[in-house]
Amino acid sequence: MAYNELLADRVREILSAASENITEKQMFGGLCFMVNDKMCVGVKTDKMMVRIDPGKSEKVLESATGAEMMVHGNRVMKGYIFVDINELHTKKQLQHWIKMALEFNVNAKSSRKK
Repeated sequence: MAYNELLADRVREILSAASENITEKQMFGGLCFMVNDKMCVGVKTDKMMVRIDPGKSEKVLESATGAEMMVHGNRVMKGYIFVDINELHTKKQLQHWIKMALEFNVNAKSSRKK
């Protein structure tokens, strides 16, 4: 699976400073960072996925540039946002999105175990 390794390294650095319980899994055609066994941030070749509070998704998207709801198949995944890599040049831009994902991670439900 191809993903942007430079972006993954940048995400890894920010997440590791914020949490100790981080695992990485290849899924959805990219690399997913699990925090406390919950999907938190994902990296693809040209975008990053963040899992945020579903109740805040629409408001966040109204003020964001280069961001959109994740669509899986024909289903809109509320709370899962794709951010275009062109909007993630600076550490501050990247931290903004990762901070939202980490804030929601505390209350997020764990993924179902197989």
